[in-house]
Amino acid sequence: MSTSTATSGPLRRVPVQGRSVARVQRMLDACAEIVDEVGYEGLTTTLLAERAGVAIGSVYQFFPDKRAIVQALTLRNMEAYLERLADRFSRGDLTHWWDGVDAAIDEYITMHREVPGFRTLHFGDVVDVHLLDEDRDNNGVIAEQLARVLVEQFGTTDAPRLRFALEIAVEAADALIKLAFRRASDGDERVLAEATALIREYLHRHVDAAPSAG
Repeated sequence: MSTSTATSGPLRRVPVQGRSVARVQRMLDACAEIVDEVGYEGLTTTLLAERAGVAIGSVYQFFPDKRAIVQALTLRNMEAYLERLADRFSRGDLTHWWDGVDAAIDEYITMHREVPGFRTLHFGDVVDVHLLDEDRDNNGVIAEQLARVLVEQFGTTDAPRLRFALEIAVEAADALIKLAFRRASDGDERVLAEATALIREYLHRHVDAAPSAG
């Protein structure tokens, strides 16, 4: 997935020049800060323009409304998540698909802790369950991306059974991780440990039972 993909979907006009690209990224950074402070409902285009140091006209030059801004930020976060996973896999220390699952959960938790706006927006459900794709819910999009990664990295069979199991796993992990961060600002470690164990055990029963690719 390219960087342009992460910001072109909801944009009214795709930035081409370096200064325009940088301006859009400043808007997305400002959006992330503001939603952490006041939530999605408190976000306004006026507040965004002030925080990003741009004219309000610049905001509307690229985005029709605040939903589009949050959608662009969410797509950027999804791209960042997939890039984090790619980096983990490139190290060569993950030997089995469940290591990949653990890495996926670890990076999701890390983004809650480190990426501004992520613990508030996650992958967009706070705004719209179809923010990433108009035909599929947000967690369904993430599950499809994880299925692709498991197939490419570990040779698991790309079958409806795997995708369904991953949709269930993503929903469960998402709910438990949200619970962990409601209970503690940095994530309740006991809840996070249980989430990882639960998801691994659940996927063991489904992915291991499927025939290997090839």
